[in-house]
Amino acid sequence: MTVRARMPRRRPWRRSLLALAAATTLTVAGAGAQEPIKPIPEQIDVDPGKVELGRALFHDTRLSKDGTISCASCHDLASGGDDGRRVSIGVDGKLGMINSPTVFNAGFNFKQFWDGRSDTLEDQADAPIQSAIEMGSIWPDVVAKLYMDEGYPQQFEAIYPDGITRTAIKDAIAEFVRSLITPNGRFDRWLRGDTAALTREEERGYRLFKQYGCVSCHQGVNVGGNMFQVFGVLNDYFRRRGNITDADLGRYAVTGNEEDRHAFKVPSLRMAAMTAPYLHDGSAATLRDAVDAMFEFQLGREAPEQDKDDIVAFIKTLAGESEELSP
Repeated sequence: MTVRARMPRRRPWRRSLLALAAATTLTVAGAGAQEPIKPIPEQIDVDPGKVELGRALFHDTRLSKDGTISCASCHDLASGGDDGRRVSIGVDGKLGMINSPTVFNAGFNFKQFWDGRSDTLEDQADAPIQSAIEMGSIWPDVVAKLYMDEGYPQQFEAIYPDGITRTAIKDAIAEFVRSLITPNGRFDRWLRGDTAALTREEERGYRLFKQYGCVSCHQGVNVGGNMFQVFGVLNDYFRRRGNITDADLGRYAVTGNEEDRHAFKVPSLRMAAMTAPYLHDGSAATLRDAVDAMFEFQLGREAPEQDKDDIVAFIKTLAGESEELSP
């Protein structure tokens, strides 16, 4: 099945941001030749049966302990693939520890979760189901509940020889998430040669995005999602904010390496126009707040208000199309 739009570990804080930005270019056709951002492909190959099954599982609350939470509870596809909260709410009303990122275009990320602890979408699907503060389930219970469903046994057996298993459930959910691409955004059309796709303000915002060095971390097809970066590399965000939590440790919680303390997977900006609040702790209420934080803590410099507004205008052009999104 071809999905159409219906619509090595790096530590860039050790290098000049602008030098890295200059080094991360690639060639695409049209107006975007030699640009560091690549258009989302208009189609990808996925298994249609797995996608259909995965979509059902993604929205099925029986994956949670008490039947109240599904994957879609924290990743509302109609509104951008997140839940619009600072942190998500799980079973028994428990609050999560970190902001839920969008699942749109997650298949383009080099790792999953803010701390990169999962290498694949299949592995990522495992953790929320068993998390005590998310879905609170154990796999034998999930499998048993799905076998009691009228349609699932036949659907699974048509695709997976062993029927309903932990591995099959994760595989189907991962294939559905992999299908959630958002091509044909205005910026992608501009990259492909439609010079009228962006306004003058948005084009200026993109030039500034590159000139200030934002593109050193936010580049590639997902405009992020392909490296780790310390948050607060030029000004100490966590000293300023205080009240450090385990969620603030970032990659350090996975590796135990001091240099990874407060390092996070750089988030994709693809759906940023629709996924407030921002940052791993949800502390930036608006996209402009997030841009302000990046200038202060990552770039360590001032910028005219108009420059920041134009960068925000550019970021909004990165969102694309999907049938899953509300009109």
